[in-house]
Amino acid sequence: MINKMKKAYARAGVDVDLGNRLKRRIHSLVKQTHGPQVLGKIGGFGGLFRASFPGMRDPILVASIDGVGTKLKIAFAVNKHDTVGADMVNHCVNDIAVVGARPLFFLDYIGCEKLEPRVFDQLLRGFSRACRAAKCALIGGETAQLPDMYRKGEYDLAGCIVGVVDRTKVIDGRRIKPGDVILGLASNGLHTNGYSLARKILFEKMKLKPGSRLPGSSTTVGAELLRVHKNYQPLLAKAPGGMIKGLAHITGGGLNDNLPRVLPKNCDAVIDTKSWRVPHIFKLLEQKGNVNRKEMFQVFNMGVGMAAIVSERDARRAISILRAKPIGRIERGSGRTRLIF
Repeated sequence: MINKMKKAYARAGVDVDLGNRLKRRIHSLVKQTHGPQVLGKIGGFGGLFRASFPGMRDPILVASIDGVGTKLKIAFAVNKHDTVGADMVNHCVNDIAVVGARPLFFLDYIGCEKLEPRVFDQLLRGFSRACRAAKCALIGGETAQLPDMYRKGEYDLAGCIVGVVDRTKVIDGRRIKPGDVILGLASNGLHTNGYSLARKILFEKMKLKPGSRLPGSSTTVGAELLRVHKNYQPLLAKAPGGMIKGLAHITGGGLNDNLPRVLPKNCDAVIDTKSWRVPHIFKLLEQKGNVNRKEMFQVFNMGVGMAAIVSERDARRAISILRAKPIGRIERGSGRTRLIF
């Protein structure tokens, strides 16, 4: 009777047995991300993590959740899925790094039309690789087969991260003042934002395919769009305590909308958009898509994946430590970004 029920469920689009087999295969990938703070077995109802933070007087937990957006459409088209797994981890790590936190553990969610063993394996390899690089434990996840929710061959991803920072070392922007310097840490492409517009320009307007050569470049469109979102946390952690006054992860909304999230109400971020070299992909999208330059800076990161605010006296040292470029200054204002073209 049980076998018949399982077969009926599989015919309805949900193969429970396949899901169980795939989950058993991922144990080694997940285990590679674990340290002594991870307790319990893999596959339980909840992941266990020992909350022990030696050296911290007042540990504060920091949590964030995010996805990869329509960058997944590129992964589907190219049939390459490990990079978007890494994207999701790195995006989440950066989101808590801006307050000074280091990652502790990560959980993933995969919602799919049907479980494909090769795709599932690639996604988990991406999660595992990025978690190991970030010194972050992958302690749990959920995989849901939802045949009536997704198109054939498609899936969605979400990730939740928890990190920790000592309360005395929280970076919250309160010390930012006029005269401070804004530094830009380079991105390596679109990261995980602006893909709906990029796809419309490249695939609909320009009639390119994922395997086409990107005009003016030696790489393919698919390879350019699947560049892995950078993890900035290891670099940021090298800065001495108190050097960085504020950080902004430049994601959806660009420099325009993300910098104000860390600014005091009496300060503006004035950005000289000619102070760094905007990568080719953004120039191409602006030109071929006939996109207003101001909108480009609101949709895309434009080559700056993280912005750091430091005092003028610390600027030179911070530039060296963070491998950054000065891209603007803090001036008296009302808590907004002003772009100088």
